[in-house]
Amino acid sequence: MWQREWRLALHRLAELVQPVLLFLMLVTLFALGTSPGSGLLQAFAPAMIWLAVVMSALIGAERGYRDEFVDGAVELLRLSPVPLSWLMAVKLVVHWLFTGLPLTLIAVPAAIALGMPEGGLATLLLSLLLGSPVITAIAGFVACLTASLPRAGLLLPLLVLPMMSPVVIFGAGAVRASLSGLPASAPLYFLSALLLLSLCLAPWGMAAALRNASE
Repeated sequence: MWQREWRLALHRLAELVQPVLLFLMLVTLFALGTSPGSGLLQAFAPAMIWLAVVMSALIGAERGYRDEFVDGAVELLRLSPVPLSWLMAVKLVVHWLFTGLPLTLIAVPAAIALGMPEGGLATLLLSLLLGSPVITAIAGFVACLTASLPRAGLLLPLLVLPMMSPVVIFGAGAVRASLSGLPASAPLYFLSALLLLSLCLAPWGMAAALRNASE
């Protein structure tokens, strides 16, 4: 189960690099679009980082699920003795390790490049470690939900972005609170609750969506 997902991810390694490249491009464009000495860049750095992570995580999020649905791999997975929800959980973990984790790690040097004070870097890293798996889970669920549609790539951002709004609000809010000298525990607790909720519900919802799409 794990070996299969690792092999599939390694075969698509070139596609998995695209989110990191898009993240760097978005951060660079944000920086170029702001006056250097105005102080706006530092003020909006948490929101810029989080928006860049969300937009980058959507690149190719539906590709793996759609390919397996089209070539009939979903039907074989349904016949496996392992529950389909467990297989979806493994797929989410592997996808986060190859996409969400690199984006989380590269966000810290990107924040430094944007001029974010060092006091908010630890909170930024912690909030992304809690929030990026939620983004991966939401994107995976919507990708399974739209796997049978002909052009779901255009529909995916419209469905995913509203669902990711609480993650961005609490993630960027935690960093802003830390930079202001306020405790960031409350937004981080909300992110932790969203993480637990997504870990419990997303694999089951993905399995149900794929069964409904294949019937």
